[in-house]
Formats: sequence, C-alpha cells, structure tokens
Amino acid sequence: MIEQCFPYKKLREEQNCTRITAFFLASMQALGWLFLRFESPCWQTVRAQRRRLYPHLADKPASFGDPLRYLIQTVWLLLVRVEAPERGRRSWIREHLQNVRARVHALCEKLGTTFDRLPVAIAPQVNNSSRWWDGLRKPVRNLLYVVIGVLATVLMLVCMTEPFDYVAQSVFVILLWGIALLIRRLPGHFPTLLLISLSVIVSCRYLWWRYTSTLNWNNTLDLVCGLTLLMAETYVWLVLMLGYLQTSWPLKRKPAALPADTRQWPSVDLLIPTYNESLSVVRATVYAAIGIDWPKDKLRIHLLDDGRRADFKAFAQDAGIHYITRADNRHAKAGNLNHALTLIKGELVAIFDCDHIPARSFLQVTTGWFLRDPKLALVQTPHHFLSPDPLERNLGTFGKQPNEGELFYGLVQDGNDVWNAAFFCGSCAILRRSALESIGGFAVETVTEDAHTALRLHRKGWNSAYLRIPQAAGLATESLSAHIAQRMRWARGMVQIFRTDNPLFGKGLTVFQRICYANAMLHFLLGLPRIVFLTAPLAFLLLHAYIIYAPALMIVLYVLPHMIHAILANYRLQSPYRQTLWGEIYETVVAWHIARPTTVALFSPSRGTFNVTVKGGRIEQEHFDWKTARPYLLLSALNVLGLGFAAWRLLTGPENEILTVVVSVVWVIYNLLIIGVAVAVAAESRQLRHNHRVQTRLPGAIKLANGHCYPCELMDYSLGGVGLQLSQPLQLPIGTQISLMLMRGHREFVFSASVTRCNDLFAGLSLTHMSHAQRIEFVQCTFGRADAWLDHNSGFQADKPIKSLRQILTLGVDGYRRLYRYLPAGVHATVRPLWRVFQWLGSYLPRMPLPPLTRTASRS
Repeated sequence: MIEQCFPYKKLREEQNCTRITAFFLASMQALGWLFLRFESPCWQTVRAQRRRLYPHLADKPASFGDPLRYLIQTVWLLLVRVEAPERGRRSWIREHLQNVRARVHALCEKLGTTFDRLPVAIAPQVNNSSRWWDGLRKPVRNLLYVVIGVLATVLMLVCMTEPFDYVAQSVFVILLWGIALLIRRLPGHFPTLLLISLSVIVSCRYLWWRYTSTLNWNNTLDLVCGLTLLMAETYVWLVLMLGYLQTSWPLKRKPAALPADTRQWPSVDLLIPTYNESLSVVRATVYAAIGIDWPKDKLRIHLLDDGRRADFKAFAQDAGIHYITRADNRHAKAGNLNHALTLIKGELVAIFDCDHIPARSFLQVTTGWFLRDPKLALVQTPHHFLSPDPLERNLGTFGKQPNEGELFYGLVQDGNDVWNAAFFCGSCAILRRSALESIGGFAVETVTEDAHTALRLHRKGWNSAYLRIPQAAGLATESLSAHIAQRMRWARGMVQIFRTDNPLFGKGLTVFQRICYANAMLHFLLGLPRIVFLTAPLAFLLLHAYIIYAPALMIVLYVLPHMIHAILANYRLQSPYRQTLWGEIYETVVAWHIARPTTVALFSPSRGTFNVTVKGGRIEQEHFDWKTARPYLLLSALNVLGLGFAAWRLLTGPENEILTVVVSVVWVIYNLLIIGVAVAVAAESRQLRHNHRVQTRLPGAIKLANGHCYPCELMDYSLGGVGLQLSQPLQLPIGTQISLMLMRGHREFVFSASVTRCNDLFAGLSLTHMSHAQRIEFVQCTFGRADAWLDHNSGFQADKPIKSLRQILTLGVDGYRRLYRYLPAGVHATVRPLWRVFQWLGSYLPRMPLPPLTRTASRS
C-alpha cells in the first residue's frame, strides 16, 4: 500500500542498485585492464627479459625507491634504441640516406683511380689507368693542377676566416657534419682525405676565431689565463696538422724477395745487448736467435754483456754464441753497441733487446730490401709485447684493444715510411754496417740513441724502410713507475735531439723528413699542455677569469665542431690501432711526470742520464702506488674544489653567467673522469708470473709412458709450461711424466713434461725437466715461429667512439672506487657516509640493457 502510494522510493533503490553494479563493473574492468594486461604477449616478453632490460634491479632486494628506479629505467629504454632494427623496417629517411650514400660511393669509386694510388715518386711501377686529363699536354696539366690548388686554397681560407653570427655558424657546422657523417664509412683514400680536409678547415677556423675574437686585452688576469690556454691549444693544433700529413697515406711496404742462391745473401751479425737483466729474461732471446732461418756460415750471434757477469759468459759458451764485454759502461747501450761494431765484420747488423724474442723468419723478411736498394741503411719492424703493460693489466684491456704503442708501430711508422723517414727504435731492426760506420757509429749525445742515429743516417743521404710485420715479441714494463720512467727517458731524449740536432734546421733532410721528425719530438712536449687542459676551467670557477672571452653558446658552436671533426678524421685513420679518446688517457698518465724533464731538457739538453728499463719483475701483492698517483690526486682535488665553486656561482652569480658555469662544470666533470682512469692505473694488480703465457692454437700430441699417443691442441705456452685441449677425456694424476710432441715445419720434436693439472679435456704441463737442447727446440717451436705474432690483434674489439667514451667514463668512476678501497681506515669512516649517498643517488641512474642472447645460447 505504501509502495503504491510512494513509487519513487522503489525507483530510487533500483537506481542505487544499478549505480553500485555499474561502479563494481567499472572497477573490475579497470582492475582487469591494469592487471590482466600483464598476461599479454608483450608484457610476457618484458618479464622474460627483465634481467636484460633491468640489469641493476633484477637481483637486488626490493626497496622503497624501486618503483621510481623502474620508471626511470623504462623511460630510458623508450628513449634509446636497445637493439638494431630488423632488416626491411628502415624508415623512408634512412632509405633516402642510403641512396645518397650509394651515389657518393659511386663517385668515390670514380675518383678512386686518382686517390687510391701511391704517389708516383714512391711507386713508379703503379699502373696508370686512362683518365681524361692524361691526354692533355704536361704544361697544360700542371697549370690545371695549379689553378685547382689555388682555388681550393682560397676557398679554404675564406671558410677559415669569414666571421659568422649564431645562425650562419650553426648552418656551417650542420653542413660540414652532414658531409662528414655521409662519407665516414665509405672505402678508399678519397673519403679519408676529405675527412681530413674538413677537420683542417674546422680546426683552423676555430684557432683563427680564438686568436682574433676570444682574448680580453683589457683585463690582465683574463689575458694571461686566456693566452696560456691558447698556447696549449696551438700546440695541440700543430701536432694534429702534422699528424695528418704524417699518417694520411701509410705506405704498407711488403717484404722484398731474396735471391734463390743463398750465396748471394748478406752476412749478418746479430747483437743482443744486456746490462743488469736476469739470465731468465735473456735465455729465450738467445735460443730463438739460434733458430733463425739463415745460412749458418753467414750468421754470427753476439751477447753484449755490460754487466760483465760470469754466468752470462758461461751461458754464451753453452749456447754456442759469441760473448762480448768491455771494461767500462761509457755511453750505456749506445757505447755497448759501438764497442761491438769494432769487433764484427758482417755486412748487416741486427739488434734485439735482450727480452725481444725474434721469429725464425726475421732475416728473410727484412734483408731483401738491402739487396734491392744499395742506399738503404735501416729496416725497422714493430715492437710487439707478449705481456701486458701496467695500463693494460690494471685496466683489464690486454688483448681486447690496442695498447699505447700500437698506433706508433701500426700507423705512424708506416706513414713515416712514405716520406723515407722511418726511424730506428733500438730493437727488432737491422742496419747496414757501412752506413753506421759512415756516421761514426750509434749516436751517444742523447739518451735516445736510436732515433738520433736514424736522424744522422738520413742527414747523410741514407734511406730507411719500415715493415709492419711483427717479427719479435718482448716484455712490457711491469709496474706503473717503471712505465713512467721509460717514457720520461724517451721524452727527455727526444727533446735533447730537438735542441742539439734540430731536424728543422741543418742539411741533408727533405721537407717531409723534417716534418716527421719534428712531429715525433713535439709529441713529447705534451706534459704542460695536458696539465693546462686539466685545470683550465678552474680559472673561471676559482678566479673568475674568462679564458675564452666569448658567449658560451658561441664557444660551443666553435669547440664542438673542432673536437668532433678531429675525432671523425682520427677514427678513420687510427681505428685499427687506437680506440677513440684513449690517447687522452695515455697522455694524462704521463703528463705530469714528463713535464719537468722535458722543460729542463729544453733549456739544458746535456742534463739527464740513460736508465735501463726494468723487465721480468713481479708484483707480489695488490697495492696503490701513492707516490706515482700524487699528481693525479692533486688534480682531482682541485677539480672537486672547482665543482664547489661552481655550485656557489650558480646560487649567487649573475644570470648571464649560468651557461658559462654549466659549460665549465661539464668540462670539470670530464677532467675528473679522465683523471679517474689515471687513478685506476695506479692501483697495481698482482703479477706473479716470471714466465708470461701466450695464447695460441697449435696442433700437437701427448705420449704416455705406456706408449699411447693422443692428439691435442696447444692453447697457451710459456717458458715454464703449456696448456692443452685434449681430444678425449683423460685421467692423468698430477706429477705424471709424459712427452709433448710439437711440429716445426715438417720436423717433429718431443719434450719431457709433467702433469700439473688435468680436468676432463684440459691439461696443464710443466716443462721444468727439459734438457738444454730441448729448451732451444721448444722456444723455436713456439716463440720463434714465423707466424707467432701475425694474429696478435685478432682479439681487438672494433672501435666505436660512443662505446669508447662510455668505457672511459666508467673506468673513471671505477678509479675513484679503487682509491676509496685503499684509503686508510680512519678516512673510510669519514668518507663512507658521503660515498653511500653517492651510491644511493647512482642507483637511480638508468643502465644500458645487456646484449640479447643468441638463439644458440638461449637453447642451450
């Protein structure tokens, strides 16, 4: 009755029920949309690859900040390209760029007939293909070359000196970057020369702008700091320009064939100078020298002992080689060699440092050029090292990327060879004795007798050659202090030559020989300029001095193109021999230490003595080289202080300086990370091996006492043992005496060995019980093989500039982590809270995802 009188009440209840149901359904739908979507294939893929996409979050315990970390990493993954796109899915922009690149490639191939040939003066036998200007008369053709050269020079000068505003400079920068990026991967010499030309234009334009528009002549402090930086930049620019000229066209010389009649081969005296090295270091070099493939009546091996040691004399007699000593040590190594020159009669003189083990093919590879060129005085081959240097060992880069010397022996010397300017490096070389006698023997006036001797030979009109074929392997310096001491000697000696026998002056050298020698010597003056770059931004942050008196945006528009074009050009030239930006690491490690001796040598070239590089030592335990690292720590402290001043200037300084402060902060952070890598090198890791192992793959076999033979593969070897990959699992107790069989050519050799380790398919053998004759044969079967070092760079990773930069920045952070580890306990208590704050903040930084597993790996 009541419901009939008041029907609206029932209607309201029904409406409320409908609303509740609708709300419930909507809520369930929302919850389903949120949570059930995680069962979709897309989310399942993310879940399956969680460890790869979120490497820093996959295995850590859950914490309050994880949602934010996941969000930051997800945004990072959306912004960066994790994997290369599949084929066939390129955008239309990429397709058009590929079409343009193909057209440029075709143009380069047409121009390649001109640019891909060696200069006629060097290789007159090169086939001259028919070109349209070959039909012109020579005067007309020469005039055409002059006109083109003048027009190109005028155009380059206009590009270098024309002042631009912001917009014009931006357009100019983008245009040149576009050209460089378009041609940087094209084959042939023409793209290389074009990249160099672009870098020259941009770098010269930058230096012109610095000299004409960025010095504040109205403020003494600004002017002094600005000129200091400008002088350092001028030095780097000069070395860069000379380096382009030196390395733009490496010769890539091949060995010259010897006559079939061995009676026409020259006689050779092989010299092995030594002073205080242990016999264990010298022994392998002598054994390998004995096995060199050369007529025995035309090869005499001499051990030059400046230490006058009885055990060395007895060893030389047992090995069947000649022993030479003298009453004093006057003029160190150069004097030792000069004394030997008075006692030998061979036509050629081969020289090996006592730790450089020669390959059996050394003389057959090098001597052919002496028969072809009667004016040839020197053939130099690379210095290859079978052990890691301190940078490689402490940074973990040995065998993964080129070391410091790879650029010099892989590219620079090959570039010198084009201009007949390859110089003697003290070892792994062969010289004509008559040429040495014509200049009075090896130079003794400086501590780098090798380069000075080559300079004198070139002044006398003798020629030189460089063969980029490793024909020996030696030991690198073990400790950072020894490494720096060696570089200090090199630097002091090259500056001494620059002062006492300057290649830019005097008679006998061509223009390009002068340039090559000058660049090699100027390189060792890098100490002071590198220190300037590591402290330059502090001039503004600490002293408020404008080192570059220009707007911050204009600085960026000039500095970045200069740096990037230099990186692109050097990447094109140097990528097989040095990773991008790693030159700054090598320079930073030695800069402070060589600054003083090179400066002293400039003003007093007679000061300084020869120091022998220590080889064959050990590092018993990990430690931090505080004495060597002291300059790095000082530079780090100054840059950290600069960051503090930067924060103060951002809070209290005028608004128009904010961008300048930001640019300075970026520079300081980069310097801190570069210094951090030097700090990481100072954390010495252990090196306990007297005998360094060499990785290889050689066929062999083992023979047990019961007469059974099993084929195997030699995986690594040293003077004291080998590692074997067995063809089938064997259970060999430790200490079991077996025989190791190796091949050298068509001959088979057997060596006594004992088992030190056996695990299924791997076995380790000790070779300590071999006879004297067996040791000689083992060295010749392993270290002395003709192909022993030809694949030394097979494990090098391809150079990728962005990846290289990321690696350097990571190592820079790791350097400070290592420093924290070696700090005293009292300092730990003070630094630990701050370090934890930095670690906590760093945990929010995104990470690059791990590389995806291959299908084969995922199936296994």
